Amino acid sequence: MLSPQETLDTYYLEARRDLLEIAAFLDRYDRAAERDGGKANDESKRDCLLEALSLLSESEHPKANRAEQLLEHFAKIN
Repeated sequence: MLSPQETLDTYYLEARRDLLEIAAFLDRYDRAAERDGGKANDESKRDCLLEALSLLSESEHPKANRAEQLLEHFAKIN
C-alpha cells in the first residue's frame, strides 16, 4: 500500500492530465456554442460533468468515497 506522498507522486500527473482534458472539452463546447450562436438543445451532459466537478471540489468527503459518489451521480443522469 502506498503512503500519502507516494500516492501523490504516482498519480498526480495522470489526474492533472484528466482534468486538462475536461477543461479542453468544456472549451470546445463553449467555442462551438459561440460559433453557432447558441447552446445545445439539451445541456444535461455538460451540466452533469460540471456537477461532478463540484462534488470533487469538496475538500472533505465522508469515507473518501468520491468514486462511488460520482458513479451514483452519473447513474441518476443516464
